[in-house]
Amino acid sequence: MIACLDVSYGQRGAAAACLLFRAWTDAHEQRAHVAHVAPVAPYQPGAFYLRELPCLMAVLQQVEAPLATIVVDGFVWLSAERRPGLGAHLFEALGGEVVVVGVAKTGFHGAEGFAEPVLRGVSRKPLYVTASGTDAATAAGWIRAMHGAHRIPTLLQRVDRLCRQESP
Repeated sequence: MIACLDVSYGQRGAAAACLLFRAWTDAHEQRAHVAHVAPVAPYQPGAFYLRELPCLMAVLQQVEAPLATIVVDGFVWLSAERRPGLGAHLFEALGGEVVVVGVAKTGFHGAEGFAEPVLRGVSRKPLYVTASGTDAATAAGWIRAMHGAHRIPTLLQRVDRLCRQESP
């Protein structure tokens, strides 16, 4: 199974959402999970994973099917020197047994050197793909193949919407 994860924060905590699907081209998820987490750690510049990782782990505890790949909203690596981002910390927390793909909607100076830009639909603004457990070019191909005619693949839009709807 493949999972896409996202987290949304509200005044009373966070909602982490997970959609499970079988193939990169699937238009609909097989199953959805939501975990409510409170309290959540405060945001720390340069250490975003300290806030988000516990939320992702909480929703992953609900998943019974073995996962081959997880897609997260954000970067796996933050530099060509492989400075770890949220996805790298998740990969490590899962014992390196599940491929983690990061899909960031915005780049930053230097991202061109290590993130694979992916253009989808008619958008001229790329998504930035990084990965651990596979190479970024392979992961970018998977994201390119995902269902949807727009810049953001259908299931990534849906997991974002689900966690926002559930946000406390």
